[in-house]
Amino acid sequence: MEKSLQLEIVTPDKLVLSESVDYVGAPGQLGEFGVLPNHIPFLSALSVGNLYYKKDGKTKYVFVAGGFADVSSNKITILAEAAEKAEDIDVERARKAKERAEARLAKAADQIAYARAQVALQRALSRMKAAGVS
Repeated sequence: MEKSLQLEIVTPDKLVLSESVDYVGAPGQLGEFGVLPNHIPFLSALSVGNLYYKKDGKTKYVFVAGGFADVSSNKITILAEAAEKAEDIDVERARKAKERAEARLAKAADQIAYARAQVALQRALSRMKAAGVS
């Protein structure tokens, strides 16, 4: 039996990550799910949040904004609308995005504007969390 699995995170414009890992935890639409080596094949929709993976006893984080996870043949492929490794996140930019989203929430004129502001706030908070900032 394999002791690791291949993790690939891809966005429409780049390959974000390709590594052999011990475990992957991802934000599914119906809740977080985990994948270990030799996992049964499945496909899941992803929500906005933080994916994490374990390798050599260390945990690393990657912000993902929607997409899909495909698990098969000891490989998990994340096809994300957007993704950023924790070390690549511009924390100041995420803070400013959070402030803008909070301001938009406070003055949202209709349900659509409110929903969009909530999504923007969730993305900013998830980026900050992935980068280790609260």
